[in-house]
Amino acid sequence: MPQITIDIDDKVYKVLSARARKNLMTMREQAEDIIRRSAANSKKSTSSDKVDDTLVAVFSRNKRGRK
Repeated sequence: MPQITIDIDDKVYKVLSARARKNLMTMREQAEDIIRRSAANSKKSTSSDKVDDTLVAVFSRNKRGRK
């Protein structure tokens, strides 16, 4: 398995350790879970172009909302 080393702030470490305890995980498992979920969610949204102009967004061909 590839390994990644990250440096985090003390505040982030405290929040992450509290979240890990809440989820009954180790710090490593919690970090792996967060990264895995992030990667899975990024796969779903392939091209969600954010448009600043509201008029363009209203008349765009992107399918949104109810089916």
